[in-house]
Formats: sequence, C-alpha cells, structure tokens
Amino acid sequence: MTEVRVLLVDDQAMIRSGIRGLLELAEGMVVVGEAADGRHAVSMARALRPDVVLMDLQMPGVDGVQAIRAIRADESIAATPVLVLTTFEKDDNVLVALQSGANGFLGKSAGHDELMAAVRAVAAGESSLSSAATTAVVSHLARTAGQVTARDQASAEEMSRLAELTAREREVVALAVRGLTNDEIAAHLFLSSLTVKTHVNRAMRKLQVSDRARLVVAGMRAGLLDRP
Repeated sequence: MTEVRVLLVDDQAMIRSGIRGLLELAEGMVVVGEAADGRHAVSMARALRPDVVLMDLQMPGVDGVQAIRAIRADESIAATPVLVLTTFEKDDNVLVALQSGANGFLGKSAGHDELMAAVRAVAAGESSLSSAATTAVVSHLARTAGQVTARDQASAEEMSRLAELTAREREVVALAVRGLTNDEIAAHLFLSSLTVKTHVNRAMRKLQVSDRARLVVAGMRAGLLDRP
C-alpha cells in the first residue's frame, strides 16, 4: 500500500492530537507535520509537500479558506489535495471552500473508517464530499435562487460545455448535484454502478473538472438543481 503523507491543520492542539492518533492507527498513513493556522499551513505545505492537507476552516488569522486560496495560487503546491475537516459541515463556507479549491469536505464527527476513506480518496485525486456538505451547498443555492452572484453563475463557456453532455450524463450529474452517491444514482436510474461511474467520468471530462466536488459545483452553477 502506498504511504499517504498528511499535513494536519487545526488551531486546537487537542484536536490535532486526536486526529493524528486516528490517522496513525491506519496502515500506510503518516502525519508529516502540524500547523495551527492557515499561514503556517501554506509554508509547511511548501516545505513538506504532503499528499493531503487536512484543513480546518475556522482558525484565527489566516483561516482555512484563505489558506486554500493561497495553496491554489502557488504553482509549486497548487495541485496539493486539500480535504476540509470541520465542525461547520453544514455552513455556507462549504461552497466557498469548494470554489476556492477544496477537494473534499468531512465533518469532525466522522468515524475512523470514513476519515481514512476520505483521506485516501483525496490523495488518489478523487473527491470526498459528505452528504451533509452536499446538502449545505444545495441549501445555499436554493436559498439564493434569484439572487445568484456573478461568481455563482456559469459562464457562457461553461454552459457550452454543459450542452455537450448527453441526456443521460446530464441526468446523472443532476442527481449528483442532489447529493446522491453512484450506488444511489444507479438504483434510481436502474443502471449498474459501473455504468454510472462511466457517465460521471465522461461528464467530468466534458465539463473540464478534476473531481466530483467540482462536478457538483459546476452542475449547480449551470442550474441543474432547478431542473431535471
């Protein structure tokens, strides 16, 4: 098993210690460093080049969202996967963090297996968006329907990419936007999970997004939440 090197970022030492203990119980998982704020997280990411940054959002000084933006703006570490682990899993900051470049979202109440699976998924270039986090994004866009800012709206280029989707791909993306997993989409559409995964992957290529979290955001920005 390939070793996954993790950088922990949380302003509370006790929480960092607890998460470190959970991670180090898993085979092939190693914590290479800890940071108590976003500024140190960025500098440590440059120095340590972790496979995953496990990032809290609510921190004094430079918070998690600002740190994610700084990581994405630095060419040397821009591709570093960032998994947000936060108490505020149902907060509107979920959408802000995803738009800023987070690869996934998980609540601090998550169990050991769920945490390990999320870290490994993000390290492998996939996304990990918990159902609560997906619900938070959906709720935000539902509340702000008719008051969408320019940043939340799909551009003409993004809409042209959406037009390249087949009817089935659009249907699959719309269900992903509503927070359904591949297995749930498969059951809903009477398809195999492998077929759904193929549709998801094709939609990601056409929409030019790198992971499922960004696929969900792209679908929301394109208005798939509001139509079948």
